[in-house]
Amino acid sequence: MRAVDLALYADILAAKTSTLAAQLERARDSLRQAAIEREARRSIDEATIERLERLGVLTRAEPRGQRADIAQLVADLAALEELQAWVESRLFAAREESLAADSSVLRDVG
Repeated sequence: MRAVDLALYADILAAKTSTLAAQLERARDSLRQAAIEREARRSIDEATIERLERLGVLTRAEPRGQRADIAQLVADLAALEELQAWVESRLFAAREESLAADSSVLRDVG
């Protein structure tokens, strides 16, 4: 494998990792927001809650489903990070081989 190909692939994986990490953070934020909303529902009168639901401010998020989504994102991110580490180790090895070859050529020329 060429170092350039590995470097390009590593960049693509880094972008995907960043995107997935952002999705995970949004999912965690959503779960925390749902907990706040559940607490607010216990303290606010029903008419106000209905108004806030109509406005889209309060939602009826399902924590179990959110937790399952978060668990899936965590597993996906771990798999992607494992692939990224493998690609980066190959990239490092390819660069080392290239440096060794360059050094050998310089010794032969000199």
